[in-house]
Amino acid sequence: MKAQELRKMSVEELKKKADELKQELLKLRFQAKLQGLDNPMAIRNTKRDVARVLTVIREKELKGEV
Repeated sequence: MKAQELRKMSVEELKKKADELKQELLKLRFQAKLQGLDNPMAIRNTKRDVARVLTVIREKELKGEV
């Protein structure tokens, strides 16, 4: 997921996307503890995506686009 794609979305859409990513991260963590992951980098990539979305939300807040 690219930051440019995220900047085109509204704040409401970004918040929804952040919630979805957090849920996915939770599922990945459970799966990693219970049975292991096929792709161990999935947790790291999802965490980065969450951070990227939250950063774009903050940028929009500072610009006054909320």
